[in-house]
Amino acid sequence: MNGMNFAFHCLEKPHETGKRVAIIGAGPAGLAAAGYLACKGHEVHVYDKLPEPGGLMLFAIPDFRIPVERVRLGYLDLARRMGVKFHTGVKVISGKRKDEGDEFVEKTVDFEELVKDFDAVLIATGTWRSWVADIPGIALDGVFKALEYLFRIKSAKLGHMDWKEVPEIEGKRVMVVGAGHTACDAAMESLLMGAEKVYMSYRRTIREAPAGSYEINLLREKGVEWLELTMPKRIIGEKGKVKAVELIRTKLSEPDESGRRRPVPIEGSEFTVEVDYVVCAMGQIPTPPFGESSGIATDKKGRIVVDSRHMTSREGVFAAGDVVLGPSLVGRATRDGLYAGRDIHLWLTEVRT
Repeated sequence: MNGMNFAFHCLEKPHETGKRVAIIGAGPAGLAAAGYLACKGHEVHVYDKLPEPGGLMLFAIPDFRIPVERVRLGYLDLARRMGVKFHTGVKVISGKRKDEGDEFVEKTVDFEELVKDFDAVLIATGTWRSWVADIPGIALDGVFKALEYLFRIKSAKLGHMDWKEVPEIEGKRVMVVGAGHTACDAAMESLLMGAEKVYMSYRRTIREAPAGSYEINLLREKGVEWLELTMPKRIIGEKGKVKAVELIRTKLSEPDESGRRRPVPIEGSEFTVEVDYVVCAMGQIPTPPFGESSGIATDKKGRIVVDSRHMTSREGVFAAGDVVLGPSLVGRATRDGLYAGRDIHLWLTEVRT
């Protein structure tokens, strides 16, 4: 099997420039940037909190979408052929913050120290916090954030986590709330893990589903029950565990100023579906490695603000991928990381010579 070629710009490691770049995050954006910068002769260090590089490509996206070995061969090529230095199990952060996927953190490095120690820093930390609706029963045993749910399954499959840490899905009933790609992945993984029944609840129709009707219909063909124009009103428990979900039907309003139709609950339309697990896939939030005192601007959604050079509001600190774009597809994050690598190289050679 061919690996992902992140360093496709060169056949061998070029003459070293003497410049050092730190990349925070070893997902698609970070690896693409690492490949470009290594091909330009810069010394590249990649820091990631997970036990091996790959980010969500390895630890959340199912193997049928992105084969594990392709990612592994790709980062091994960066290390062996291009001399990229990977620091795994390391979380770069200023202050203290708990994010999803922190289970494997062995040590922390202060973000400000990296900025001082390297000629340039690229932030490619992605979106490792899930947005969860505040509804009754959300804290019951058996309710999972989609990223946490997928992360546990993939970590066990990769050999990094004991299967005891993974929910026992075989023969169980699972409800996924949401209709994006992460929701689809959670539904498919549930089927592959032997779930007796999988439901998907979405407050709009299949036409508005972020993953697209093609993906949803593929899941329906495999037995997933699609419950459109519904949203959870409360999660019902018994002895602290999930027993059922009370859903309420919705209707779409007239388009608002943005052109989007808002889902409106229909009074008296509640109904109950018995399930063992609820997987909340309602969106993810960017996780930059700094606090408010960093001097780096973010927007109201928490995304890092960059200029046309991928430069943040702080000179020499760049950002790319989902921490800038918000949750996106692997291809888009990879492209953004590649362009960021190019911009860092131009800045290092034109400004820092």
